[in-house]
Amino acid sequence: MKASHTDTVRDSGRKPTLSDVARVAGVSYATADRVINDRGNVAQKSVRKVHDAMAALGYVRNVAAANLSRQRTYRLAFLLPKGRNAFFSRVRAHLDNLVEHLIADQVSVDVIEIDAFEVAGLKNSLLSIADAAYDGVAVVGLQTAEIAEPLKALRERGTVIVSLVSDLPVDYRAAYIGINNIAAGRTAGRLLGLSHAGRAGRVQMVAGSLEARDHEDRLHGFREVINEDYPNIELLEPVMTRDDAGKVGAVVQQALDAAPDVTAVYNVGAGNSGLVATLEHCTRPELFFCIVHELVPHTHKALLNKHVDLVIDQRPDVEVNRALTILKALIDGRDIPPMQDLVPTIYVRDNLPSHIPDTTLTETQRS
Repeated sequence: MKASHTDTVRDSGRKPTLSDVARVAGVSYATADRVINDRGNVAQKSVRKVHDAMAALGYVRNVAAANLSRQRTYRLAFLLPKGRNAFFSRVRAHLDNLVEHLIADQVSVDVIEIDAFEVAGLKNSLLSIADAAYDGVAVVGLQTAEIAEPLKALRERGTVIVSLVSDLPVDYRAAYIGINNIAAGRTAGRLLGLSHAGRAGRVQMVAGSLEARDHEDRLHGFREVINEDYPNIELLEPVMTRDDAGKVGAVVQQALDAAPDVTAVYNVGAGNSGLVATLEHCTRPELFFCIVHELVPHTHKALLNKHVDLVIDQRPDVEVNRALTILKALIDGRDIPPMQDLVPTIYVRDNLPSHIPDTTLTETQRS
C-alpha cells in the first residue's frame, strides 16, 4: 500500500513545509498561503482542509519568515513618565541601546512621555495614539477607571496593550511585565524588621502616589510584615510626594525634626536624590535604617557612603526586553513564551556592581 504524503513527511523527520500543507489539503500553494497568513478570500471548505492538513503534519507557521516576506514592521509605543526620574531614564537608555537590534528585527519604537501620576495626562496620551495604528503599546499604568475608555478603544482597533512596571486595570491589558510589588514590599518589611533586632522603632514611609499600583502594593506588603511580625515598630502614615526629589527630601527632614526617634525611612518610589541629600546633612539616630528602590548612580553612591542601607532593584533592562518579546508574540497571535518570574535584586554595599551608567544629564536632574 502506497504511503500517504503525510506519512512520508513524518517518516522523513524533516519539518513540513507550506508546499506539504497544500499537497495534503489538495489546494494550491497560493490558497494555503492565504489561509495560513489570514489574507481572506478563501472558501470556508478550503480553510478547513488547510487547517486539517496543518494539524495532521504538525506544521508550525514561521512567523518571522512571513513577516520578512511581507516586509512587516512592528510599530510599538512605550508610554513612560517624563521628568527627572532616573529609573525611567534607565528604561529610555536601554531602548536607545536596542535601536540597531530593533531595526534588524523590523521593530520601531516610539517613546511617548506623559506626566507622572497624572490621570488626565495618561488618558489624553492614550486617546492621542488611538489613530496612530500602533500594533502594540507598553504603558506604565495607573489604577483608575478614567482610562478604561481609551484602553478599550485601542483594543478595539487591534492594538495589543501591556502594562510595564506599574499595572493597569486587568480587564484592559493582555499582560503585566514587572516584579511582584507586594512581595517587594514584604521583603523590605522583613529586612527592616530584622535590622531592628527586636528593638522598638518608628518608620517614615514615602510614596509617589497611591494611584500607581506598584507604590500601593509595596506599601501594602510592607505594612503586612511589620504589623504581623514586628509590632514593636510603629509605622507613620506615608507621605505622597509625586516622586519629586525636593519634596522627598523635605518630607524626610520634617519627619526627623518632628520625631527624633524615627529609626527608619522606606521610600517605595523615586525622588531618592532628595532623600540622600537630606540624610547626608541631618542628624540621625545611631541605629537608623534606610530602604529605597532602584539602583541608579545616586543610590549606588549612597550605599557606598552608608547613607542608604538597602536598594531593591527591579532590573528595567530585563523588563523592557520582556515587554518587546511579549508584544511581538501577542501581535503575531502566538501564546506568551514561558518565562520565569521577575525577581528583584537586593543590593547592599557589599554586592554592588562596580559601575552604573549615568543616563541623566546633571546632578539636579537626578531623582
